[in-house]
Amino acid sequence: MYKPMLPTLSEDVPKGKDWVYEVKYDGFRCLLEWTEKGFRLISRNGKDLTAAFPEIKDWAQSYIEKAKKHFPLLLDGELVILNTSIQTNFFLLQTRSRVKTEARIKKDVRSRPATFMAFDIVQFEGAGFCQRTFFERRKKLEELFKELGWDDFHFSKRINLVESWKNLSELLEKLYIHRGEGIVAKRTQSFYEDGKRSRQWLKIKNWKTVTGFLQAWDENNGYYALGLTNGTSLGRVKHGFSSEEVSTLSAFIKDKGKKAATGIWTIPPAIPMDVHCLGATPGELREPIFDRFRFDVDVEECTTERVNYGLAQMPLEVEVTNPDKELFPGATKQDLLVYLRVMAPFLLERLNKKPLTLIRYPDGIHQQSFYQKHLPDYAPEFVKGWKLEGEEEFFIGCENLASLIWLGNQGTIEYHVPFQRLGEEMPDEIVFDLDPPSVEKFQIAVFAAQLIHEMTEGMGYYSFAKTSGRKGLQVHIPLKNQPMTFDETREFTEAVANVIVDKHPEYFTIERMKKNRGERVYIDYIQHAAGKTIIAPYSPRASEHATVATPLFWEEVNENLDPTQFTIFNVPQRVEEKGCPMLLTWD
Repeated sequence: MYKPMLPTLSEDVPKGKDWVYEVKYDGFRCLLEWTEKGFRLISRNGKDLTAAFPEIKDWAQSYIEKAKKHFPLLLDGELVILNTSIQTNFFLLQTRSRVKTEARIKKDVRSRPATFMAFDIVQFEGAGFCQRTFFERRKKLEELFKELGWDDFHFSKRINLVESWKNLSELLEKLYIHRGEGIVAKRTQSFYEDGKRSRQWLKIKNWKTVTGFLQAWDENNGYYALGLTNGTSLGRVKHGFSSEEVSTLSAFIKDKGKKAATGIWTIPPAIPMDVHCLGATPGELREPIFDRFRFDVDVEECTTERVNYGLAQMPLEVEVTNPDKELFPGATKQDLLVYLRVMAPFLLERLNKKPLTLIRYPDGIHQQSFYQKHLPDYAPEFVKGWKLEGEEEFFIGCENLASLIWLGNQGTIEYHVPFQRLGEEMPDEIVFDLDPPSVEKFQIAVFAAQLIHEMTEGMGYYSFAKTSGRKGLQVHIPLKNQPMTFDETREFTEAVANVIVDKHPEYFTIERMKKNRGERVYIDYIQHAAGKTIIAPYSPRASEHATVATPLFWEEVNENLDPTQFTIFNVPQRVEEKGCPMLLTWD
């Protein structure tokens, strides 16, 4: 049985025409074996993973008539749970792999299905491909995926092809936005070295850096335990120390520490240090490696907030000013910036190529605010703007990570977007805006969203709901595969609104005058027009709770839905755990 070829860890990225680059996905390395006898996912250590991840097999089986002429087939790749097209959730994948009961596996498949990301072909029609160059193997892999209809990446597919890049800078920029694990550089003329670690494949990690202080040492295994000022554990680290640094620490620990019978030394909070890692959960670091001592940092500065800031990977070209300024009650500018940075892959997708209407609160939501549509003279070069037809000034845009963080540093809290992208006359989505008279009547908006979903789904449209971040609710229908003009969307939204109002006139209205609406929910279809805007998905709102306009799964649109429950503090974790309802609308 074949064993996967393994890359060698490198600090430097090789360059030149003989190298191509791929995303290094953070998951389980495995082989996909497909023969007349059946389908298997085999881990790097030879373990059969098929039963734990049945969604891969079930999805592939629908293509068996197209694929079977190429059996026996053996693909190399990474088994992952995707947060984005590049970012994965390793901790969730690890948890799923331990699940044994069929009922729980089915539940996990429905909520967060796994994906096999293929990057190499080892066997095709029974012939071994190890002695063919990577260039030849890659060409055959692409031909196979095109023949099966798997060549275009999509989140709904359970088997996807890892993209191959020649332009290193473009890949690194995308990897950085998504805070991916790293990249793999592959020599195009290399052969597949079965079961060997080779320098023909080099992996380069995208390290995040966190800071904690030394609090314990386990002399049994050599691990150092790091803590934070709130009394929680940051995690443990063992690797990366020089022999001299180990000697220094050993002398300090034996001088200041206290040894227990178990061989664990406890130490008063001391010696802050930076640790590289790929990610973190409470009390645990993913692949930690010591970076350096931080004698310039006080123990009191080793906070959870500092850890979150380090994990976020802020762009260096943006100087953050007054990070401790309170923008919301109990929330600082740094809290906002960390939220924007972590959610950047989702926000930038919706802000891309759209002239923005921003609402800025430089001194917090209880102080003066103002709208901003035009590019200010003091904006740095990386913040782009466009001059629209008939306009004198440049409209402001947000096309890259640095722009997003710069805007946040300027006190921008709300991001409103038009319904069409720059240079396009047709909208890229339909949005029903459901406006209840008060938050107490929010459940009537929930009822309206359910009705719209039922109607539009029956017509073949995919949709997702979204809280407005205030008292309302919105239903988005992407139009990527079902294009309409603005006139057509107006006819569509008006027809749907009229059906709902006619059926439930006691609950809903299309009356524009607020004084005539009473306690009914206003279904706004008139605002869906060229030049009008809607709050962007995942945009923060200027509210007491620091709420977020949050995309929802339809099972969440029920009597328990509370629009104030989604904030800048919990939405990133929500997306990590549940995924994003918008993903099925992306390429």
